[in-house]
Amino acid sequence: MRQILMSTLLLLLGWPTAARAEWQLRPSVGLALGGATTFPDTELAAGKVHTIFSVSGALIGDVLGLEADFGRASGFFQQSPGNHTVARSNVTTLTGNITVALPRRFSEYTLRPYFVGGGGLMHLRADNFVPSLSISDDAASVDLGGGVTGFFTRRIGVNWDIRHFRTVRGNGDGSVDVVGGRLSFWRANMALAIRY
Repeated sequence: MRQILMSTLLLLLGWPTAARAEWQLRPSVGLALGGATTFPDTELAAGKVHTIFSVSGALIGDVLGLEADFGRASGFFQQSPGNHTVARSNVTTLTGNITVALPRRFSEYTLRPYFVGGGGLMHLRADNFVPSLSISDDAASVDLGGGVTGFFTRRIGVNWDIRHFRTVRGNGDGSVDVVGGRLSFWRANMALAIRY
């Protein structure tokens, strides 16, 4: 079963042989910035700069790839120092993405640029001292961005990446809108790239 799944995955991504595909693990630290929200933001903190930790795992071919990305920004709805109407808060993202990279033969000994886009879930939480202003929401989300990866050795390198995340809502009639509580922000990060 596992061999059938892997063969199908490689066929879908257009890789001629499994040897051309590589796994990458990229733990990172970065910044969440440029946030905008319609959720209650009593400390006006969503638009501030916040630290975000993330990790992504990717299967990358010559041009196309698949990626799973997880990120978490603690204190997203809190200023430090600030008014402190929020006891704790965070924003967590989990997305599945498709990557399109410069073919490997053009970037063998230099930085390899790529575009990335996909969708998944975003969890928002803010425990406000006024309970009616607290937030706990899971929303569908999309992300779009790009970056570059370069390797110092066969296995170890660095990655720089910038992406835009935003929530999306379904209307129940098959269409999508961003009304009824939304959040969007940019994430810029630097990662350690580990290649297998």
